Amino acid sequence: MNKLFRGLAGFAVAVAVLYSCASVGRIEGGPIDETPPVFVRSTPQPGALHYDRQKVTIEFDEYIKLEKPGEKVVISPPQVQQAEIKTAGKKIVVSLQDTLKPNSTYTIDFSDAIEDNNEGNPLYGFAFTFSTGGRIDSMVVSGTMLNAANLEPIKGMLVGLHSDLADSVFTKLPFERVGRTDSRGHFSIRGVAPGKYRIYGLMDADQNYAFTQPVEMLAYNDSLVIPTMEQRMRQDTTWVDTLTIDTIVEREYTHYLPDNVLLRAFKETPRYVQRLARSERPVPHKFTLNFTAPADSFPLLKGLNFDERDAFIIEMPTGRIDTLDYWIKDSLIYLQDTLKMSLTYLYTDTLQQLVPRTDTLRLVSKVKPKTEEEKAKEREKKEKERKKRRKKGDAPDVPDTEFLSMEVYAPSAMDIYDYITLSFPEPVTTIDTVGIHLRQKVDTLWNDVPFDFERDARSLRSYNIYADWKPGESYALEVDSTSIHGLYGLFTDKLRKEFKAKKLEDYGQIFFDISGAGPNAFVELLDAQDRVLRTVPVTNGKADFYYLNPGKYCARLIEDTNGNRVWDTGNYEAKLQPEMVYYYWQVIELKANFDVIQTWDVNERPLDRQKPDDLKKQKPDADKKKKNSSNRSSQGNSGYGYSY
Repeated sequence: MNKLFRGLAGFAVAVAVLYSCASVGRIEGGPIDETPPVFVRSTPQPGALHYDRQKVTIEFDEYIKLEKPGEKVVISPPQVQQAEIKTAGKKIVVSLQDTLKPNSTYTIDFSDAIEDNNEGNPLYGFAFTFSTGGRIDSMVVSGTMLNAANLEPIKGMLVGLHSDLADSVFTKLPFERVGRTDSRGHFSIRGVAPGKYRIYGLMDADQNYAFTQPVEMLAYNDSLVIPTMEQRMRQDTTWVDTLTIDTIVEREYTHYLPDNVLLRAFKETPRYVQRLARSERPVPHKFTLNFTAPADSFPLLKGLNFDERDAFIIEMPTGRIDTLDYWIKDSLIYLQDTLKMSLTYLYTDTLQQLVPRTDTLRLVSKVKPKTEEEKAKEREKKEKERKKRRKKGDAPDVPDTEFLSMEVYAPSAMDIYDYITLSFPEPVTTIDTVGIHLRQKVDTLWNDVPFDFERDARSLRSYNIYADWKPGESYALEVDSTSIHGLYGLFTDKLRKEFKAKKLEDYGQIFFDISGAGPNAFVELLDAQDRVLRTVPVTNGKADFYYLNPGKYCARLIEDTNGNRVWDTGNYEAKLQPEMVYYYWQVIELKANFDVIQTWDVNERPLDRQKPDDLKKQKPDADKKKKNSSNRSSQGNSGYGYSY
């Protein structure tokens, strides 16, 4: 029996040992694996020459995984047919689908896509290189890609090189060497041979590595890129613990230039194709025509079952002749179920020329208009309901009146530079300004004050009331009943709205003393979401903003080369770069009753270090574990990684 028990105990111990050896997890409480995967071997060998197979196998010392290989892994020369990249245990297998080019250096740049399988420790900047010829090209070109309009870093944009310096190559041939921008807009192009290159950026919509689609975002540099290298020294630090340095060793390394190429990406002004996109009649008294592009003149409309002369009020909701609302004046016209008309407008033909075209339209209202009989029945029904309420004593016998609705913008705390706006759901035919009163409270009395009443330049159905507000004073807007009549017979009800002008001490001011700006520059004051609040020209090196509410502000300066008061994009065919944009480098926190004076040299900082981080919508990817950051340095530029 003792022998039996000893045998069972020995079996149990053996099972426990085998189970612990088979477990892939770590014992709870043990040390956390903080080391990234380590390269072990590969086929071909790193830096192999005369390699002519399309399969590359790379093995590491532990099980690995790839994070977003389609986004992070870049193969150069670029592959028109996407390569297959798979993991198998401790191996990565890359199968190239394109035919290998002779005498070319191939670089597979993994960035930080390689991680160990358990803890997710990233292997930073790993790149594998081999050559189909007798030498390895090892130069590196790196830099930053920004959106030209707002200096926003651009993620995932291709950056490529051409040794053919002709301008047409960018639009006809794929890149020779290529990289991709990361979340900070940084890029690195590896495996570059000595020589002269043109550098381009491309958001490659059709994945052919050439600028062939006018909607693609692009960038180009006016100067040539000439790769060079130099020897530099760096200090490698070994730590005993997190606070104690063991040794500092100086090491020589090769640094590749240029490492600060800055590209400003833009989209060209769209080449619109002019055509009628949509015609609709949402309500009986209005129809809308939508065109694919703005035109220089109104289309010619002729009624086929009605007289179009003086029949409409035409509104442009977008402020351009691309969307037109036709408000029909005459009820004899809009009560028709179907409106038939011919429409002559400019149309883009197959030769991309604008030519006249005439279409016949039949517009049926989505809402059937009420007949006079239906309106009479509604009035009769409402009258019966009033009589019932009167008998029950629920409500006085006051007839229901439908008024023209009026939206009033007059905030209770009115900025002293602001104005009142009245907006209506339909065009207005008559306005009796005698029935509109603006009064200021003096002691206990309300005294009339002068004002200007004008239709808004941007909206057919809005009107503005301008007055010189006295800081801290109380005001009231009053509109008498029936003072404003709409196009379809309704009039406004009486209205009274009180508000108070802000005090001067409620505001602050920001004054910029600017150097380095051109003669037509202007400054846009921005909020914390990068939205434009105000715009002022730069005059004698100054841009001043008065009467600002307390809060956080930023500023952007535009070099308005053509003096049209807007930022203009570039054009590659015309070799026209987009207009320059600069940001004041910090967020200004303004307090009430304070003046802030800022000195601003637009060229003091590089463009990629100007826009405040708080404004950037493209945030850097979350930092991965960096305990082993020493793995990120040797051959690349500024921490861009190392190659095998």
